[in-house]
Amino acid sequence: MLKIYNSLSRREEVFQPRKDKKVQIFVCGPTVYDFSHLGHARTYIFYDNFVNYLKYQGYKVVYIQNITDIDDKIIQRAKTEKKDWRDIARKYEKGYLKDMKALKIENVSKYARATENIKEIKSQVKRLLEKGVAYQTKDGIYYDIKKFSDYGKLSRRTVEQAEDAVSRVDMAEGKRNKGDFCLWKYTNNLNSFTAHSIRKGRYEYEPAWQSPWGWGRPGWHIEDTAIAEKYFGFQYDIHGGARELIFPHHEAEIAQMEALSGKKPMVRYWVHSGLLTVDGQKMAKSLGNFKTIGDFLKKHSPWVLRFITFSSRYNSPLDYSEKTAEEAEENLKKIKEFLIRLRGVRNKIKKENRGFIVSFEKKVFEGLENDFNTPWVKALIFSFISETNRKIDQNNISRKESQEIIKVFRNINKIFKLLDFREIKKEEKLPKGVKKLVQLREKYRKQKKWQKADEIREEIGKLGYKIDDTEAKPKVSECK
Repeated sequence: MLKIYNSLSRREEVFQPRKDKKVQIFVCGPTVYDFSHLGHARTYIFYDNFVNYLKYQGYKVVYIQNITDIDDKIIQRAKTEKKDWRDIARKYEKGYLKDMKALKIENVSKYARATENIKEIKSQVKRLLEKGVAYQTKDGIYYDIKKFSDYGKLSRRTVEQAEDAVSRVDMAEGKRNKGDFCLWKYTNNLNSFTAHSIRKGRYEYEPAWQSPWGWGRPGWHIEDTAIAEKYFGFQYDIHGGARELIFPHHEAEIAQMEALSGKKPMVRYWVHSGLLTVDGQKMAKSLGNFKTIGDFLKKHSPWVLRFITFSSRYNSPLDYSEKTAEEAEENLKKIKEFLIRLRGVRNKIKKENRGFIVSFEKKVFEGLENDFNTPWVKALIFSFISETNRKIDQNNISRKESQEIIKVFRNINKIFKLLDFREIKKEEKLPKGVKKLVQLREKYRKQKKWQKADEIREEIGKLGYKIDDTEAKPKVSECK
């Protein structure tokens, strides 16, 4: 029975979707004005793992992620680079999707662009005005946070404490409360240009859409609820994103959706991932520690980043350093060598004991049911590897048992995608003559006949292969 930490209730709760075995998940996607960084990777790898787990358990999951492709940051970048804002948005959206594919993130059912849901956004703004929780100023339409009595329930802030809730498009005069947020921002620099000229995308003019209130564009928060309503309705199972989005973004989403529907809660489980720092500091270009996913993948495999994410509790802070990546590579190497060693087991023993395998798999899933406690699962995996290696050394593992263990690791890998099992098979494909020499060398090593073992190593080298002795078993590869 899965228990997950709900940011709204501030406690672990038993996960029970509204509909039998059907789960609706919405996760806040990127604002596409720059290349995606390791913080994005940490967040989206976690949700990919979580959805993998739900699917493994038989749930039917619909996972929506929005793409914020209209925003002040995108417009400013377009002006700086003297390009059409859409060219900027599409360039970095393409880069983001390329990064997600490289990281083996495949569970998103729909990437929904804000600009492709303007109709739905305008509909929500119109209804919020009609309900009296929104009002017009000379700069745009704003949500009056004092009209929503539950404002602050997710972040545990009062309306007065929300006065610092100035977000990316909320700097304007004429607001009733400083914490009021923008639903629709008027575009003021249209001059004499026609709508056609604006749509054509001249970088010196802000993009705009026609509405009953004049030309403008959506605020940041409203796109998420409009997209969620379109695909899920007013209430659904899980809303996710990084912890930094709790306030004001997710707080604003609740205020919008629950005011529209009159139904509570908008979301049954608010699940937030922890923040990522680099070498103990917040990631920032000014500090020189800004790490894009693309730069990481030039040096390391995607499996390394997935393992780093797996090694940390999803809702705890994660500090990245190059040492972290090196440790992840070493750990992955140990798992890989262990699986290769298991494939080499050929024993037939009279007394098999598969209880320790069943117990291991059961404990793994108990760890995942306990608020997705992957660090505990990681420790369990390496403890099991050590125990099983001892059994192999003692010739106390049968061929059938080794195959069952590999199957368990395959199941774990279906959720976390830590290894490419094709690489393990590739390393097994050695010429028979080389394999026999490797086995003979191991025999001499166990008998401590080191000179004979060295002679065998030389023979193997003449055949074009080299041996690296590891803790689990010798690793054989072609000489380059």
